[in-house]
Amino acid sequence: MNNYRLTTSILLLISAFSFAQLGNRLQQHKDQIKAMKVGYITTELNLTPDEASKFWPLFNAFEQKQQEVRKVRLKNYIDKSLDSDGIDKLSEKDANSLLTQLENSEEELYLAKKKFVTSLKSILPAVKIIKLKKAEEQFSKKLLQQYRDRK
Repeated sequence: MNNYRLTTSILLLISAFSFAQLGNRLQQHKDQIKAMKVGYITTELNLTPDEASKFWPLFNAFEQKQQEVRKVRLKNYIDKSLDSDGIDKLSEKDANSLLTQLENSEEELYLAKKKFVTSLKSILPAVKIIKLKKAEEQFSKKLLQQYRDRK
């Protein structure tokens, strides 16, 4: 019986260690992508030091807001669809509730983007704001292409 407990304890520790390492690798990967994105946007926008010092706090806050809204939306979506054994089994009332939540999160993202662009207008010329949108799209495409090339 003692060997069973010891073996179980060791397996639990190994599992916990493996999950911790996986979490660390995922965080490192996210940090690496973030650094690549920062470098790409900085190069594409050709920010002056003054612009960069004002731009990056706004950009980071906007990205954080987007992540929060998407995380809540995804959680609500998963909770509703999985707890009810899938989307096909949602009642009309639950489906309408989920749809309202999705619409609200889309509106929240839209308002956050609008506020972000309004804030940017006070520190960047309009051309650089448009370049930012283009740079973000190009970065996403390049990242997706790199991912596809690895497979």
